[in-house]
Amino acid sequence: MALKSSLLPSQSFHDHSLGYPISRSSILQISSSFQPWSTRVVHAPLKFVSPKTPFSPHAQNPLTAETPSQESLNPTPDSPKFQSGQNPGRNASSRNSVWVNPNSPRASRLRQLSTEARYSSLVKVSESLNACNSTEEDVSRVASVLGENPLEQDVVIVLNNMENPENAILALRHFQNRTRLKRETILYNVTLKVLKKSRKWERAESLLGEMIERGVKPDNVTFSTIISCARLCSLPNKAVEWFEKMPEFGCLPDDITYSAIIDAYGRAGNVDMALSLYDKARQEKWRLDSVTFSTLIRVYGSSGNFDGSLNVYEEMKALGVKPNVVICNTLLDAMGRAGRPWKVKTIYKEMNENGILPNWNTYAALLRGFGRARFPGDALSVYREMKEKGMEMTVILYNTLLAMCADIGYVDEAVQIFEEMEKSEACKPDSWSFSSLVTIFSCSGQVAETERALNKMLEAGFEPNIYVLTSVIQCYGKARRTDDVVRTFNWLLELGITPDDRFCGCLLNVMTQTPKEELGKLISCVERANPDLGLIVKELVNEESGAGLLKQMTRELLGKIGREVKKAYCNCLIDLCVNLDLLEKACELLDLGLELDIYNSIHSKSATQWSLHVRGLSLGAALTALHVWINDLSRSLENGEELPPLLGIHTGHGKHKYSESGLAAVFEAHLKELQAPFHEAPDKVGWFLTTKDAAESWLECRKTEELATA
Repeated sequence: MALKSSLLPSQSFHDHSLGYPISRSSILQISSSFQPWSTRVVHAPLKFVSPKTPFSPHAQNPLTAETPSQESLNPTPDSPKFQSGQNPGRNASSRNSVWVNPNSPRASRLRQLSTEARYSSLVKVSESLNACNSTEEDVSRVASVLGENPLEQDVVIVLNNMENPENAILALRHFQNRTRLKRETILYNVTLKVLKKSRKWERAESLLGEMIERGVKPDNVTFSTIISCARLCSLPNKAVEWFEKMPEFGCLPDDITYSAIIDAYGRAGNVDMALSLYDKARQEKWRLDSVTFSTLIRVYGSSGNFDGSLNVYEEMKALGVKPNVVICNTLLDAMGRAGRPWKVKTIYKEMNENGILPNWNTYAALLRGFGRARFPGDALSVYREMKEKGMEMTVILYNTLLAMCADIGYVDEAVQIFEEMEKSEACKPDSWSFSSLVTIFSCSGQVAETERALNKMLEAGFEPNIYVLTSVIQCYGKARRTDDVVRTFNWLLELGITPDDRFCGCLLNVMTQTPKEELGKLISCVERANPDLGLIVKELVNEESGAGLLKQMTRELLGKIGREVKKAYCNCLIDLCVNLDLLEKACELLDLGLELDIYNSIHSKSATQWSLHVRGLSLGAALTALHVWINDLSRSLENGEELPPLLGIHTGHGKHKYSESGLAAVFEAHLKELQAPFHEAPDKVGWFLTTKDAAESWLECRKTEELATA
């Protein structure tokens, strides 16, 4: 008869690898044939037992007037009571129970023979086995204290409490040779659990292979343990391999195994299988652990399905699984990569409200998320908090901050961060750190500081890459130091760096800021960097050539370069035309950009308003678009088309810190110069509006003036 768990000590723990809670009680009742070995001594206040109640050493106070014999407490296999399955100590069941003073010598004797004392002694055997030398002789010597024929439940307890993986295997061998085993699978399971805790994958897989070769059939607990071991050892493919072998042995996965394998499929990169199992888990209401939810959030995030990550997080909370710091960090990282800094803030706020203490990974995810989204206030606040708490920064985190400062023009903050990075013992600046510093100074037009940062980079042993030299050329171009631009270009070629599309775009941009008389020096550089682009520039500056050929040559070039630089090339070429007062060519290039869908949605029409959207265009392209739009309005009037009640120009109100002014300021001045009736709307920032009547009157006057000057 199995021991009743209510009479065993209350201490227990859960082991997901075994698939069931392991406690002193559950280990002792693994098989119904296992026998208890003693009564339990309970300290209790004075209490008399009714004579009518039959005595049971497992149901009430075991302190009786008569001490059970050692044979009845721990029978041998030859004992008649063992063979008949009778519970030892039950010979007193027909007798009346009496209370015994717990302070008497008899009580002390019974206490030594209690279940709790027995369990404690077995745990001490486990500790001795952990500490002894990893030799067969030493392990056998320690294990022999259990006798020549140890009980199977004793062996399970000893192995289950071991931590030394080598000695656990040797102890298993010892007990296999001396114990009458009815469920040998359990001995393998608890030994596998020891190997799992120690993350000894090769030994665990080898032991499982031996188990199968010997004909010992693995059960669900075996597979759950080996899958969890592979999971802990970061071997998701192995976890999947053993999971897919379960049907061969007639095993069906349970909730715990499914939880582990969803995580394994996700880590192994089989996203479809992981998500398919998750859908099944939701339908059949499996219990999933927090690690699996963390993996699902990461799987969705890695595939770019950031809404899926959020849905998993909300479903997890609805199922009553409390988020932990790992889950929150995973979601923070996903939302940071998604460019959703407001969600990053919300999740971090929930962490604080739920009492989840942030760790280094939390702050790193916050800093990356705010840095990528260009939220300087939040990013710098996180950085300062990390410094205050003495948290280590990494080169990547420093570079994230520096790149953010470079993009938004935070020069002073970048210099301070770079200096703190230099003082750090563990995070010295790398080539990307210097690249950001050079970019920051060059974009703000600080030539001396740019050159100083470049020299500092060289002294640190880093050669400039194409990104650094692109920034340097941009800086010299803004300062109109054409000779230095040419010198830097030659240096790039000497370093064996091949100019790419972005670099050539930078040369084009520099040309838009270069005086006409010095354009020949840069045309030579462009020809060497990209011969096709060189021919286009030469055709553009040739005042005698027609616009048609330029448009065709540009079309062919745009078909060869990457999508990400096409708009920049069009902008620069149009800007160059505007600077050289080649308006016809500028209009042809704008028309090409519209044909190729490089510029889209710059015109909109409704029954109440026609609008021109120039936000995102370069200054020259925006002014060219305005010129074309005004001509289109004039033709509409000439053709008898009715203008809407309202006309508008949308320039946007954004302004890059490195720029002296945005499109709105330039357009305001240009519209005044044209005497156009467009005025900045007080309730719509970045919009210039006019009415139908005012527009028609102005267009008529403009037409009259053109006829007069013709």
